[in-house]
Amino acid sequence: MHDSYAELVLPFGSSAETLERYINASGGIRTGKLMENLDSLAGSIAYKHMLGPSVESLGPIEDRGFYIVTASVDRLDMMSPLDPKRDLRLSGQVIYTGKSSMEVVLKMEFIRCVSLGRFSMVCRNAHTHKARRVNPLIISTPEEKALFSLGEHMKQRRKLSASQSLTQVPPTSSEAEHLHSFYLQYGQDTAAAAAGKTSGTLIQPTGLVGSRERVWMGDTTLSKTLLMFPQERNVHQKVFGGYLMRLAYELGFASASLFCRGPVRFLSLDGISFARPVPIGSILKLESMILHTSSTDEYPLLVHVGVRANVVDVKTGSERTTNDFRLTWCLDTEPEGFKTRQVVPRTYREAMLWLEGRRALELGAQIRGTQQGRSTPEPPSAPVVEGTSS
Repeated sequence: MHDSYAELVLPFGSSAETLERYINASGGIRTGKLMENLDSLAGSIAYKHMLGPSVESLGPIEDRGFYIVTASVDRLDMMSPLDPKRDLRLSGQVIYTGKSSMEVVLKMEFIRCVSLGRFSMVCRNAHTHKARRVNPLIISTPEEKALFSLGEHMKQRRKLSASQSLTQVPPTSSEAEHLHSFYLQYGQDTAAAAAGKTSGTLIQPTGLVGSRERVWMGDTTLSKTLLMFPQERNVHQKVFGGYLMRLAYELGFASASLFCRGPVRFLSLDGISFARPVPIGSILKLESMILHTSSTDEYPLLVHVGVRANVVDVKTGSERTTNDFRLTWCLDTEPEGFKTRQVVPRTYREAMLWLEGRRALELGAQIRGTQQGRSTPEPPSAPVVEGTSS
């Protein structure tokens, strides 16, 4: 298992040139660019497992007979804020293998872990594009056995989550009850609707409900359309998944910032599904929407954002979904004049997305609490491996 270990050091604290490439408008680190690096590192680790630690160059994919793509990102949780004054190490390794898939755990750390992510990579035949068997893992220590069990758990949880998706099955009775209570509290326009009917005035999409400002979910959408250039291609001539992650992160960040009306902090990437590759030269449409909001004793406002990536057919104008991203941001402190904003679904489809967002926030709180309690095993440290971070 340890043969696949690789790391990349970003010298923010010791290299002004490196920091300049990653700095954002508020003086912090661009998390979207780090996601790009993490996806690239996960790919390097997966290739290192398949080729062996002594191979330093991938070479033509046709000669290798296989290629590796990111199938999904299970989670990426931020355990503490990023510090632009300190060097950052990104590292990881393969912790579990199936028939044609690999589970890769990655972490970012200063002195202590600041982020833990789980990438699922799949191997494909370079000629038939069908699944290709990956090398099985040799497990030699108790720590590696624990990591393998973690990878197996991640794969099983992902399957269970897919089978329980609200696009496949109805919500549970407790979820339905919670949604109904929420609708009674925030979803009705009783007085305003009556006034609108009698006076002919337009009912506004937002308004105060108790101490909270209601915002209809459909009114939180942002979108952007881009042409996919060859500079962003990966080794099998499709758009690099890490680049798509960065685009989705930045659009989601804009949505969360506008909704919170102030600076927000990234908490977690709650999941990514890569349904199909994005061809070079295609037109990509990204659309974000606030799916769920809540508040806790720790955070005045939590905002869960969904971003969907669609490839547009130029001839017909039809769209096909290639990626779904789910991300969460938070407000650490209440700004002056702060009033909690509550996103409210208006349609049945939006209600199902709202419930899925609620599930993601509950799981995120559970995982962050577990990791901060250090009951989740982490990849062991290992010597620096050169030539594996590109």
